[in-house]
Amino acid sequence: MRDLKPVPAFVAGTGMMAGSFLTIRHYFQANFPESIYEGSFCDISAFFNCGSSAYSEISAVLGVPIGTFGLMLGALVVLAALFRSRRLAGTVRFLSLANVIGVVALLVYSVFFLGSLCLLCAIYYLFSFLALWSTWPGPPGVARFAPSLLVLSVAGAATIGVSLGMAEYHQARVRARSGGDAARVAEQFRHLPVQRPPSVLSPNWIVRSTDRFEDAPLQIVAWEDFLCSDCLYFARQMERLKDEYAGRMNLVFQHFPLEARCNDVVDKDKHPGACDLSLMAAYAPDRFDEIYDAVFADQLAAKTPEWRSDLAARLGFEAALNDSTARAIVAASVATGAEYESTSDRYEAGIRSTPTLLINGRLVIGTFPDDLLRALFDAALAEAESDSTRFIEAWQ
Repeated sequence: MRDLKPVPAFVAGTGMMAGSFLTIRHYFQANFPESIYEGSFCDISAFFNCGSSAYSEISAVLGVPIGTFGLMLGALVVLAALFRSRRLAGTVRFLSLANVIGVVALLVYSVFFLGSLCLLCAIYYLFSFLALWSTWPGPPGVARFAPSLLVLSVAGAATIGVSLGMAEYHQARVRARSGGDAARVAEQFRHLPVQRPPSVLSPNWIVRSTDRFEDAPLQIVAWEDFLCSDCLYFARQMERLKDEYAGRMNLVFQHFPLEARCNDVVDKDKHPGACDLSLMAAYAPDRFDEIYDAVFADQLAAKTPEWRSDLAARLGFEAALNDSTARAIVAASVATGAEYESTSDRYEAGIRSTPTLLINGRLVIGTFPDDLLRALFDAALAEAESDSTRFIEAWQ
């Protein structure tokens, strides 16, 4: 029977299921971390980055991770390889072609719109092409892409059932995130050791509530890289949350570009061009918002030298790249990363990835969903306000 190649089809279906399972697992890990130690951060590569995919608008449909559909299709390919039914093979061939078209669309979106490629997704992409190849040569006289309505109906019903279960699980995780997970993260935060503030603060502030940094009840130093995808997520997040903490929060952008040209604290060279953007921001601190907004409005374009040159010319910052004061500011900011004890056996420095947040003296690595980040901020505020109350009471 030449409807499909059973061994390659079985391998392809198994690989599709494995890739889908890993992407689903990563989606929930990224969006629903259960502890303060599971935040997502820039520590792999500027291009090979699964965080961008997990946080993207197409990562889930109505609460169902898109990997769910790949998981079900992979299972159908395995069944076709095991049972070798002509109707099943014709349906799998039809769905495999549609799937590859979808895979190409996702690949284009990921590379050209997100500017990254998730290696876990790439596993699924690879085996999807193998699945199509393994079912491609239909026998003479048989329509190559003639799906069975019966098989489609049964597979569709099974997919709907699994999707409903996945959506319910997703909602349960949402409820847990705003309840038990938030409380757990806040408690873990309170048990973190209190660290000293960095010896030097960057002059670039994202949120300013008071003239002096230490006068706000919520004091955050964020070691960031303009070209880090997780820093982009954090920037968008702060746009949503900053009004909730108006008048109570000071947030400093502490330069930590993951580019060896200006960062000798960690042995990483992930984001070419990040040093130039930090130099421009340090060159004119009073115009930091212009740089910050422009970069995070189009981070993918900001990764190109042409865009950065155009930005420098438009803002009149051409001299920034050779300005000794700007270089000293960035160097001093980067150097503070070595002032903290190691948070990983792989790196000597305490600050070794972006974003890393020092929230009221407690060091937190990575990004968290809004509910959990809000829980961290609220825990820090409650502690600060409690300390203030105790201080006043002690003097009464």
